[in-house]
Amino acid sequence: MADTGLQTEFTFTLPKGYVDSEGNVHKEGRMRLATAADEIQPLNDPRVQENSSYLTIVLLSRVVTELGSLTEVSPEVIESLFVTDLAHLQAMYERVNNGGTDFVDVMDGPAGTEDTGGDLDGPVSPTEEGEAMDVPAETSEQGPGGESGNSSET
Repeated sequence: MADTGLQTEFTFTLPKGYVDSEGNVHKEGRMRLATAADEIQPLNDPRVQENSSYLTIVLLSRVVTELGSLTEVSPEVIESLFVTDLAHLQAMYERVNNGGTDFVDVMDGPAGTEDTGGDLDGPVSPTEEGEAMDVPAETSEQGPGGESGNSSET
């Protein structure tokens, strides 16, 4: 299979880190690009149907593929993150999947002129193997599913 050059996984370093039941701190991780199923299937989750804010938790647990030495990144792991770390992951999700916007313009200028979509230059430019991507939590107004990244709303 030919290498398309499309980067589908991104490394990150959490500002504080997830603290597991043994007191180990997990800060380094990887997030993959979301698929349509990643955004649609969580809508059937009873936790999301009961509380739409839970969409962020389920969605991030699907796309965060690694976190330290954990063997699985479950919704319970994501909901146990410090608010700063959750906001960091929400901002990163928006940047890598939507170019920092909630939509992609398909028309730019006269009718029939296509735009190439979101520009990922800056903090989400492709990372070198093992290099952490630095995406400030303040770069996103909304997290996955449209929730605000503002920690004062909890």
